[in-house]
Amino acid sequence: MSSSEMFALAERILEMQLFEINEKPITLMSLVMFVIVIGVFGLVARFLKKVLVAKLLSRLEIEEGTRYNMTRITQYVVMIIGVIVAFQFIGIDLSGLAVIFGLLSVGIGFGLQNVTSNFIAGLILLFERPIKVGDRVTVGNTEGDVMEINIRSTTIRSLSNIAIIVPNSEFVSATVINWSHGDTRIRLEIDVGVSYNSDLDAVLRSLKEVAEENSEVLKTPAPEVLHRGFGDSAWNMQLRAWINNPKRYHQVRSAINCAIVRKFRQNGIEIPFPQRDLHVRSPLPVPLTTNQQNAKLPID
Repeated sequence: MSSSEMFALAERILEMQLFEINEKPITLMSLVMFVIVIGVFGLVARFLKKVLVAKLLSRLEIEEGTRYNMTRITQYVVMIIGVIVAFQFIGIDLSGLAVIFGLLSVGIGFGLQNVTSNFIAGLILLFERPIKVGDRVTVGNTEGDVMEINIRSTTIRSLSNIAIIVPNSEFVSATVINWSHGDTRIRLEIDVGVSYNSDLDAVLRSLKEVAEENSEVLKTPAPEVLHRGFGDSAWNMQLRAWINNPKRYHQVRSAINCAIVRKFRQNGIEIPFPQRDLHVRSPLPVPLTTNQQNAKLPID
């Protein structure tokens, strides 16, 4: 077979009608061109995301979460334009496709409810921004940092450096603790018991000094010490201090706990062990039965 015959055969295969959409014949060539156009716009979207938008926004000193949302939205807009151009390029009117997609949605809607809810939730997360990339969040029993917000799910990097994929609908329908939303300042509440024999003024002064000596504790709001009540063997004290970085919560809390131990030992303040009084009663005499009394009689 000559080269001209091979080209003619390939042309006939590419021009072969596969099916029709809204009375428009769809050929293999149409599908190839559709995929090529989508691929080109996909590459353009990735180029804008990684090169132009990322570098431009980084120069404007925009926060990480806002920069991520803008790059994601730009990528989605480019891809939507690409889909529209691809359909128009092969001569298919989107108004006709809308009817077909509407009919298909009735059939597959029940099977794609979760996918649809996660997709809508992903759009809500991008535009409403209850969470954003870089936030410290707690979802259920998982605490970590938001690394990526996709259309279907959000990636959270736990404190143990484990990537956890959470469906977007969880952030919309369930309770989510966002440590970084709005104001990043959080308050530490550290409870400690001190002996009744301690000097109360020394206790108050020592706890206040511990907070003031920590460089990560904010001066405003000022740290405060509260007497929370009288326990079984100790005064229940509480130190309240504010920090500006929620991601340092556990480290600062540990440092303050250690500093309290050292400060109390330095000032002779005792942290008592839990004490319980145990009263042991003498056993009551039990009357002996006749058989038991006979058993104790001496045998001649």
